[in-house]
Amino acid sequence: QVQLAESGGGTVQAGGSLRLSCAASGYNLNMMCMAWFRQAPGKEREGVAYIERDGTTTSADSVEGRFTISEDNAKNTLYLQMNSLKPEDTAIYSCAADLLCDTWPGKFHEYSYWGQGTQVTVSS
Repeated sequence: QVQLAESGGGTVQAGGSLRLSCAASGYNLNMMCMAWFRQAPGKEREGVAYIERDGTTTSADSVEGRFTISEDNAKNTLYLQMNSLKPEDTAIYSCAADLLCDTWPGKFHEYSYWGQGTQVTVSS
């Protein structure tokens, strides 16, 4: 059983930075494909950034060049470094994991394990 726990959310002014963490247990990160999703009020859940088991990464056009996904296998922790934050980045951010990774990066319903989410608020 995979368990995920996010931390690092908060409130920041536009242009600022935050780093989200997602501590994993049950499986090593390099056995899973991992992702960050976000959901703003009244909007659909959106994939933000993804990392495959071999370290390949990809991200949404809306965050390209501003957000970076990475992982520390020694700490079994996934990160999302968010720079140049905008008010439209305000959302609940959740990390997700999957063991099969058949259609990487995949849609949210293809990820089997989820953290509880952490709120990120960007003020203008």
